[in-house]
Amino acid sequence: MKNIFAEFTRSIVATIFFAVILCGIYPLIVYGVARTLFPHRANGSLLVDKSGTVRGSALLAQNFTGPQYFHPRPSANNYDAENSGGSNLGPTSSNLVAEISQRIADYRAENNLATNVPVPADAVTASASGLDPDISVANAEIQIPRVAKTRGMSEEQLRKLVQQNTSGRDLGVFGEPRVNVMTLNFALDQLAQK
Repeated sequence: MKNIFAEFTRSIVATIFFAVILCGIYPLIVYGVARTLFPHRANGSLLVDKSGTVRGSALLAQNFTGPQYFHPRPSANNYDAENSGGSNLGPTSSNLVAEISQRIADYRAENNLATNVPVPADAVTASASGLDPDISVANAEIQIPRVAKTRGMSEEQLRKLVQQNTSGRDLGVFGEPRVNVMTLNFALDQLAQK
């Protein structure tokens, strides 16, 4: 009986020890390192305008619908960060086929594309979270004439801004180059305020 109480005491002490280490000290160290080495990212990569107003996060898409903005990928949850997720419609779903067909037609009309011009897949398919702020370079390139015309900018000037907001492959090999719509639209609004 004495042995059982000794084992029970050791297990309680071990649980408390690991709770303090793993639930207290370790998170505080990670928090401190992140705040010191990556303060912008640790604070949510917030986009703050000149007046100090938070306009969004570079990590989460917003629904930009006006012709003066680059549009993000479609969202199954209307860009609601509290309710992120996909539509869960499979490739054989007639609802998904109809939805994508409508998105293709809308994208072509919005960007004045001929019927033989391919539409980038990310322009008509939602991301798994519904909050992906990145689009393909091809998608951004197609939107440049519309945004340039609406904003009264040259396409070349806008193309340079797109390049400034383009990230390369992760570690030089993983994924594809991508354009962050949030930072790009934020930069466009900042230019307009000058």
